[in-house]
Amino acid sequence: MKKAVFKFLALFNRWFVPRMSKKDLTKLKKWEKAIVAWRYWVTTNALD
Repeated sequence: MKKAVFKFLALFNRWFVPRMSKKDLTKLKKWEKAIVAWRYWVTTNALD
């Protein structure tokens, strides 16, 4: 059940959450860092 939720969130991230891979991570604003952290957290839990 938990893995299915994270798989859905990963799909949501892929379609609706902006990607920050092209930007320099050291120069991001706080809200952009929060987006990166959110995507990382969802991705790591979806892969477990």
